Amino acid sequence: MTGQAVGSTDGVHERPPLDDVMLAMDVVDTLRRRERLVHSELDEAGREEDLKQRLKRIYAQQGIDVPDHVIEQGVAALKEDRFTYKPPQTGIARRLAQLYVHRDRWGKWLGGGLAAGLLALTAYYFTWVAPERALPEELASRRAEVVAIAASDHARVLSEQILGTGSAALRNRDPEGARAALEQLDQLRNTLEQEYTIRIVNRPDERSGVWRIPDVNQAAKNYYVIVEAVNARGERLEVPVKNEETGKTERTYSWGLRVDEDAFDAVKRDKQDDGIIQNDRFGFKRRGYLEPDYEMPTSGGAITRW
Repeated sequence: MTGQAVGSTDGVHERPPLDDVMLAMDVVDTLRRRERLVHSELDEAGREEDLKQRLKRIYAQQGIDVPDHVIEQGVAALKEDRFTYKPPQTGIARRLAQLYVHRDRWGKWLGGGLAAGLLALTAYYFTWVAPERALPEELASRRAEVVAIAASDHARVLSEQILGTGSAALRNRDPEGARAALEQLDQLRNTLEQEYTIRIVNRPDERSGVWRIPDVNQAAKNYYVIVEAVNARGERLEVPVKNEETGKTERTYSWGLRVDEDAFDAVKRDKQDDGIIQNDRFGFKRRGYLEPDYEMPTSGGAITRW
């Protein structure tokens, strides 16, 4: 190996061997145990050499040969407070170190809190933020679905109006209004997809027609034939119907269609004949259209309760 020779020349000081360091530490410890001896000797000038000799005799009595330079190191170390533990001063560095040392205590609580916070943020994002950001695309997509099904200008114009309402709600930062428009487009699409036959209710235990006296004209009567929607498999369908008495649209399995007195009487006679209405087909709803085609005379007004 090459390197600088260790010695006392050229200003380079020899590093004491480990055994010397240990002996020096023991000398300091001995001096501390003999506190009175230290104070009496070190506090008086010219007595340091006597102290060193006494230390040598103490170690000699224990059978330990301590070199002079070790004794000198021990005395110097005691003066400089070496080999003495001093607690670190308070400060931000110490507090950070203590936090790191005790991380196993607070780490699990912090980790649990962070995990709970992350879970809450994730839930909030997927429940509110992401759906709201997707609203413009969903509105446009739903309107495109409606247009693809629609077979009438009325349905296409209506879908465009609903889309405009939803877009205006988004510009006004009204996500609830946009969602309401999206729901209206869903309902419009579902209505357009439906295809069914409108039949007069033709069961012995159910009414096939009713009449009403309107509030605005007590001398008049409004006649209604009770109908239902039936698909190609013979299943009754729930369809949206606007009640002309309340102005509200409801989903129902049966409703009353307004007819004139002659049509009402014709249905009545047909049922009274043998309990069965022979001509029970009232109209037909085609896919892609909002309104059915009626095969019996009707104003199209309807009621949902009687």
